[in-house]
Amino acid sequence: MKTPIADFVKNYAKKDMSRFHMPGHKGRSFVGCELYDITEVNGADALYEAEGIIGESEANATKLFGTAKTVYSTEGSSQCIRSMLYLAVNYKKSKKRPYIIASRNVHKSFLYAAALIDFDVVWLWPKEMHSLCSCKITAEQVEEELKRQEELPAAVYLTSPDYLGSQADLKAIAEVCHKYNTILAVDNAHGSYLHFLEEAMHPIDLGADICCDSAHKTLPVLTGGAYLQISKNAPTYFCENAKQTMALFGSTSPSYLTMISLDLCNDYLEQEGREKLKRMVSYTKKTCDELRKNGWTVEETEPLKITIKSPDEITGITLAKQLREGKIECEYADDKYVVFMISPENSQYDLDKIVQVLGKNSYGEAADIILKPVKCEQRVSIRQAIFAEHERISATEAVGRVCGFPTVGCPPAIPIAVSGEVINEAAIKLFEYYGIMEVDVIRKDN
Repeated sequence: MKTPIADFVKNYAKKDMSRFHMPGHKGRSFVGCELYDITEVNGADALYEAEGIIGESEANATKLFGTAKTVYSTEGSSQCIRSMLYLAVNYKKSKKRPYIIASRNVHKSFLYAAALIDFDVVWLWPKEMHSLCSCKITAEQVEEELKRQEELPAAVYLTSPDYLGSQADLKAIAEVCHKYNTILAVDNAHGSYLHFLEEAMHPIDLGADICCDSAHKTLPVLTGGAYLQISKNAPTYFCENAKQTMALFGSTSPSYLTMISLDLCNDYLEQEGREKLKRMVSYTKKTCDELRKNGWTVEETEPLKITIKSPDEITGITLAKQLREGKIECEYADDKYVVFMISPENSQYDLDKIVQVLGKNSYGEAADIILKPVKCEQRVSIRQAIFAEHERISATEAVGRVCGFPTVGCPPAIPIAVSGEVINEAAIKLFEYYGIMEVDVIRKDN
């Protein structure tokens, strides 16, 4: 497959041009990549008006993913999340305040989108909550919620796969959404590779109308490289307005280094990517089987994630420290879980090392944990809360106060209390469980 962005930049670098344009390093080496770090020079196209080499590269990605339109982001899935929610809200014209039905384990970028676009949220809650990161929602729950509403939402929004690797039954949920003439939008940040499995499992393949993919999480793409994916069955409005919407939420100086990596990834996926992916899925399954034989509790997850539930006698954070001492850095660890995010560019040696460093589980069983969902009263809108004056106070003193900015670390960047909600005792207990000592609240004099 042609790589027009990469080819253009490499040719430009060979010309030994005197650079009287941005960036300020002028192609001189400080980090090592500066020679290829350019701006919108003549012939380089422009990301948000892509009609040349960037447009050609995005067309290649569109063909690979089988979408109506695949749009590049150099600012991660966060830019795509804001864009797809803007598209959904503006497509559905309503005299009432717009709202989205969403699973509770949204990334905080969803809340920032709600503040910027100004929509309300109806939350979907799991029947049982085992982690802040996971929110298992069924098609039946989605249909029940849609039936309850006087007016249909701008979209139903789910995170799948979630941070622990759990996947929703998107095919069944998409069927429900379309039965009610509702958009299904998916945060697929962790699953950009799913289209290229032997049996495609990407949200667009399963019926979603629009989704985001963080290419940089599971494909050989530089940090910030992501895709906004639009289905062939989505409203034509989405494709027609995707570029200007991405421009609304993106920098006017997108990284050409990141775009080069997205461009080269097209060729990678067409050539060796599928075979590498197939091998790594097999290695990952074998590793999970070996860990289970050694007594570890390994969750059922998407194909390129290993999630270990820690035994009662040791925390996931302590296991992560043990792994670090064995020269393994996991993606995420909390009191109960350790998460390994895998890509085709890992090796069998990498996976064998997990088994070797963890060894046999000598700590005993990993008991199931049930957390109490934090269902707080929404006092003001998310937008009002985000734009109010705030203060930070001790989490133990926050009962009855209104949440300002969501107080969460990244990863996993999933809020316990949502902006505008009144913090209750259940929230305080979850803050304590996740080691959050201070929270951001609206000042009392607001």
